[in-house]
Amino acid sequence: MRYSLDLPRGVVWIAQVGMPKKKSKKSIEDEGPKVKKLYTIKLSDEQMDQLAEILEEQGAFIPYDVAYTLFAFKGEGVNVVGYQSGKLVVQGKKTEDFVRDVVEAQVTMDARLGYDEVHHLEWYELHAGCDESGKGDLFGPLVTACVVADGDMVRAWIEAGVCDSKKITDNTILKLDKVIRETKGVVIATAFARMPKYNELYKKFGNNLNKLLAWYHGKSLNEALEKRPAPWGILDQFTKQKLVDAYVKERKDFNLISRTKAEEDPVVAASSIVARAIYVREMKRLSDELGEELVKGASGKVLEQAKKIVAEKGADALSNYAKMHFKTAYEAQGLEPPAKPSWYKY
Repeated sequence: MRYSLDLPRGVVWIAQVGMPKKKSKKSIEDEGPKVKKLYTIKLSDEQMDQLAEILEEQGAFIPYDVAYTLFAFKGEGVNVVGYQSGKLVVQGKKTEDFVRDVVEAQVTMDARLGYDEVHHLEWYELHAGCDESGKGDLFGPLVTACVVADGDMVRAWIEAGVCDSKKITDNTILKLDKVIRETKGVVIATAFARMPKYNELYKKFGNNLNKLLAWYHGKSLNEALEKRPAPWGILDQFTKQKLVDAYVKERKDFNLISRTKAEEDPVVAASSIVARAIYVREMKRLSDELGEELVKGASGKVLEQAKKIVAEKGADALSNYAKMHFKTAYEAQGLEPPAKPSWYKY
């Protein structure tokens, strides 16, 4: 049985089985395992204090300023940043050495680096990962992606540096997207609409972004599962309501798990990269069409650019580039944004 949804004209979705170019056995052996150059971990206040003291006492680390941090140090081949949220970020060519010799050996007393298959067996099971991109950006599309993978695919992605797309640059996003798409046996499905159609769909879904996003996820998830059925999947939770479950309710042999910080799972991280890569490419296309680079996000700079588009091309032209339900879009046109429920973010 096929599970399908009616797809309005102008919405694009893609299902793909990736087949990479073959490498010789010798070239693969010569490459060896990739060294991890980025590592994040959540630490307690006490552990943060302990690590800061270690770095200060060693004398080989130079402090520097980073916004919203408890501390930030530069060392030879490694940068160490402790954020107020409790997140520690270690980055550089000596990341692995620092994590093993300092973070794990002296602070957490828990060896986890390199032991993913011990601590996270589920990462390597056959499953689907779902995420989106562009939800909080005024300009550019909303994109969902679903990736179905297991075993060696996940191992290869971890070695390649696949992680939550919000932690890496756009150039790295595009490179990792290519790695993911060329992985043998991977299944990828995506859904998005270009801006005029997106603005129409938003109204059709009762001016409710979460309902529209759930429909997108339902489309990409079902399309991927048609190509390769999986017993379960993880969705990066965007609402407490289980809106996406309605689109897979006929799949009695499939369990969808919704949770926050789902990008810790490498398959979800892969889906976040695929979705972001599409967003980045679409932003490039829209920027070329406009004649200047569109600003990502919804900041004051974005508002100024939106006002410029309205001033130079007219209010109607803004809908070719922007999500018109954003407060920023109303402000750019000199209009009062309609009142939204207290829980409504966008």
